[in-house]
Amino acid sequence: MIRFAVIVFVLLIDVPFSIQEDDKVLHIGGIFPIGGKGGWQGGQACEPAVRLALEDVNKNSVLSGYQLKLHWNDSECDPGLGASVMYDLLYNKPQKLMLLAGCSTVCTTVAEAAKMWNLVVLCYGASSPALSDRNRFPTLFRTHPSATVHSPTRITLMKKFEWYRIAILQQTEEVFISTVEDIETRCKQNGIEIITRQSFVSDPGDAVKNLRRQDARIIVGLFYVVAARKVLCEMYKQQLYGKAYVWFFIGWYEDNWFEVNLEKEGIECTKKEMRIAAEGHITTEALMWNQNINQKTISGMTSEDFRKRLENVLRSGGYAIDRHRYPEGYQEAPLAYDAVWAVALAFNKTMGILEKQGKSITSFNYNNKEIADHIYSAINSTQFLGISGYVAFSSQGDRIALTQIEQVIEGKYVKLGYYDTQSDNLTWFDKEKWIGGKVPQDRTVIRRVLRTLSIPLLICMWVITTIGILGAVSLIVFNVLNHHRRVIAQSYPACNTIMLSGCVLSLSSIYLFGLDGQIISPAVFPNICQIKTWVLSIGFTLGYGAMYSKVWRVHRLHTSQKKNAIRKALQPWKMYSIVIFLLAVDVAILFLWQCMDPLKRDIQKTPIFLLAGVFFLGLTLSYKGLLLLFGLFVSYETRSVKLRQINDSRYVGMSIYNVVVTCLITTPVIMVTASQQDASFAFVALSVIFCCFLSMALIFVPKVIEVIRDPHDKPESKYNPDAGMSKEDEDKYKRLIDENKQLAAKIKEKEERLKQLKSDLFSLRGDTDKTEIKWNDESQLTEHSFLSQSVNKDTLIVADFITGEGTSDSAFIAGTATSYSRASASDMEFSESYL
Repeated sequence: MIRFAVIVFVLLIDVPFSIQEDDKVLHIGGIFPIGGKGGWQGGQACEPAVRLALEDVNKNSVLSGYQLKLHWNDSECDPGLGASVMYDLLYNKPQKLMLLAGCSTVCTTVAEAAKMWNLVVLCYGASSPALSDRNRFPTLFRTHPSATVHSPTRITLMKKFEWYRIAILQQTEEVFISTVEDIETRCKQNGIEIITRQSFVSDPGDAVKNLRRQDARIIVGLFYVVAARKVLCEMYKQQLYGKAYVWFFIGWYEDNWFEVNLEKEGIECTKKEMRIAAEGHITTEALMWNQNINQKTISGMTSEDFRKRLENVLRSGGYAIDRHRYPEGYQEAPLAYDAVWAVALAFNKTMGILEKQGKSITSFNYNNKEIADHIYSAINSTQFLGISGYVAFSSQGDRIALTQIEQVIEGKYVKLGYYDTQSDNLTWFDKEKWIGGKVPQDRTVIRRVLRTLSIPLLICMWVITTIGILGAVSLIVFNVLNHHRRVIAQSYPACNTIMLSGCVLSLSSIYLFGLDGQIISPAVFPNICQIKTWVLSIGFTLGYGAMYSKVWRVHRLHTSQKKNAIRKALQPWKMYSIVIFLLAVDVAILFLWQCMDPLKRDIQKTPIFLLAGVFFLGLTLSYKGLLLLFGLFVSYETRSVKLRQINDSRYVGMSIYNVVVTCLITTPVIMVTASQQDASFAFVALSVIFCCFLSMALIFVPKVIEVIRDPHDKPESKYNPDAGMSKEDEDKYKRLIDENKQLAAKIKEKEERLKQLKSDLFSLRGDTDKTEIKWNDESQLTEHSFLSQSVNKDTLIVADFITGEGTSDSAFIAGTATSYSRASASDMEFSESYL
């Protein structure tokens, strides 16, 4: 309301005074945004550029003996303050012929009121599309191109990279509101969807969060540089940067805008974080510097010469140019410089026309519409080569210029190309660089992709599976050929064959799990799914059921107290009936499953589970889970039991531990990795292979080693204690062996002693003593024979103890406690003293 009150007050006042000062000085007013805290403070660099332009214009005598003088003040990019500055310029002598202004909001206020004083306004820094309205701003021109010049450039880039879904984030300023309206119109014409349009006044936090919720990937940002730093920091916090996002920013920020004034403006991000968030964003800006650095302009300088002069002036003003710390407005400085030249050329042309009419430009006052129209026509037709490039104005007073496209790559702006709006021509350098190496998508892309297994992984698993199956078949042959051997017979060879058959089936299921869409057709796939379910389930039941039946029988034997109960428990058909029962349960579940809800190949966008499928899967897992846990319990209970009737019970228990632990690990891992086909297949295959290989190794490796070591099944076989001996029997066996060794050593010693005695006695005594010697000799020989028989009898006792009769179904200890005698220590001592 204050702004409009000031405007109305200014419009109602008319001060018709003429130039009373030196007639050789032409005065113009300047409004520069310098010291504000918001908006565009481009006057920091544009005001020094205007001073350079005034110096060059006056030095080159462009105005035929006239001098151009500027009177200016700071608007802080505030429209109310801008109106006040304009009022001061107009109502304080000397009278002004034209006004220079910057910042779109200030230009809007000034240009809308200036027509009441017949003043032409030339804006060096205003991009608002609203300023192109000739009805509202009939005397406005600008060397800064309209923001609408960016819209066709952005649309062209979006079509180039196939982005048809965008979002817009804007600051609530008129310049950006009108720009968004232009973008929306052009997007609608080109079939581009705007999914959301977020706006903010000062804090962009909520607006940026909403962009994330809307899954915005291509985002056009329209805000002043102070707000841009806040947006960039919020982008970092919300992770709206990187390979999945592309941001379009305004190109007239300084090159290092995202690294400066962070502490001053209370930005809660570090320079490093700001650089990370800024990486990859794209800017579009009208060309503000002549690209031909060696081309001389109307001032006689090249754009590079002007750059050096401007930087020297800025250094003297305290700016750290050598450290790339540029003031705001540095990019627009050529526009301000060329604006002064456009004013000078327009005045020069107007003076020529007025001279022919016998009039002078110095006779202008705020009521003189004739001279105002001449100035308007002169500036409208002004064309020249300036520091910012070729300067010309459209019928709406807008600057005609090319658009430059840049991207931040490794913290630096890199030119990607140029776009000519008039000819709709895009010049592209192919220098763009995307994080992640590919063009980001404008949305979350849902693609139907047939997930197939890795061929090297498939071949590797199949080779290992083949080795396992061949090993299992070899062990079956070994088990059948050696079923009469005690080490095999006392381990229930029929159960061993069932267990190995289960391993073969379980390993065979790996072939079926590896058959996917790259190998078989969709029509065959459901049948393969059903078959692999049957094969794996039955294979598990046969393999695990056979081992479970063994530990269950061991548990029954261990808990039975009566001998006849033990004999009854050892009936083979009871062991086989356990496997048959478990197999029958499996077949029943699988049959009902296949009849009621057969497995099938389906494509689903969302997880959809059928009740029957969940029921049968849960039933199968529950049944087998309980079986695993019960097997684990029975194995633990019989961990210390050693029975000759089932000589491999300890290894069977270890195999059950292995199966249970592997299944407990495999089931949840498969659920987690279900979406990763290679990982899921590898884990299932390795789990089956590990269980089968380890079970076969634990149960059969000791048997194979025993058969190889004792090919004839000798009675003195030293097969492990589980082979039919209790702890007491084992100790007795070892004790007898030790005694046999001791007796054998004594016999050998006595034999050597006898030989020595014979030799000595025959030499000392004559033939008369032969009878006595013979008697002694016979006595020693008798003792020798007795000891030999004693040793042999001990050996026979051990043999009887070891070799008990046994069959594949049951085996009992046939050896009995046999009495035996041996030479006592006293007898031995007696013989020695006698001799």
